[in-house]
Amino acid sequence: MLEFRDIDISDKDKINNALKKSDFMGCEYSFANNMAWKRLSDSKIAFFKDFYISCAFTTEDNIPTFVFPAGEGDYRELFAELRKYSESCGCPLRLSGVTENLLALLNELFPSQFVSELDRDGSDYIYKSNDLIELTGKKYHGKRNHLSRFNKLDYFFSPITENDFDDCISFSTEAYNSKTSENTHSFIAEQYAINTYFTYFNELGLKGGIIRIDGKPAAVTIGEGLNSNTFCVHIEKGDTSYEGIYAGINNCFAKAFASDYEYINREEDLGIEGLRKSKLSYHPVFLLKKYIVTFK
Repeated sequence: MLEFRDIDISDKDKINNALKKSDFMGCEYSFANNMAWKRLSDSKIAFFKDFYISCAFTTEDNIPTFVFPAGEGDYRELFAELRKYSESCGCPLRLSGVTENLLALLNELFPSQFVSELDRDGSDYIYKSNDLIELTGKKYHGKRNHLSRFNKLDYFFSPITENDFDDCISFSTEAYNSKTSENTHSFIAEQYAINTYFTYFNELGLKGGIIRIDGKPAAVTIGEGLNSNTFCVHIEKGDTSYEGIYAGINNCFAKAFASDYEYINREEDLGIEGLRKSKLSYHPVFLLKKYIVTFK
């Protein structure tokens, strides 16, 4: 039987090895993200042979939900173990983060044995790195205007170092405290995630960018190389009293760290209307569609 436990920094090499073998593009396939966001859904991890398994135990209907496992080996044997564990909990086997390619694989391995539903709120926005760096063409006219206004500010962009950590955490905390939302749990989970990113910043191999105006933080962002061709942006915070600040941090960060990657993954919109509008305004080259799969 699978044994689940909390993820730990000591798991990094083993998990990253499995993630590298799969080379998936979804933002779930990041050790840093798995470490940082474990409190959001009470996520735990387990290993089965050469597969890495992450499972969310706090869900709306209390059905443990596995992220499609990363690694390599016999999928039929793996899914027999997943199903056995789910049945021991009195639940059907449920998977999240199932892309169209993985859905095709499941249909080949387990025809007519499951139902699938598009998780639009959890699907990732994928952009051409060069598009976000150059902002060329008519479709980016508005973004270039925002960037032009940002460039008139007396700002200083630099990669984040340990000397910036305290300022970054304080800036993110102030941004959190200024929000009002009924979904307090997600904001608390986000604060935990941000603190985790900075606590293990170097160990996780993260990249960060900070914009200072008059010596004070005005925008902060964190990301990392996700797979062989994709850079992923995990966190982006900006002080909107500065015009064009988000266009500025987005562009500066892409230029600094994403030029060697073909794509940039700016993660999901969680069904938040303003976030969806913002992410669509940057014209993703495609939406990495993800499905929720429930076995019968």
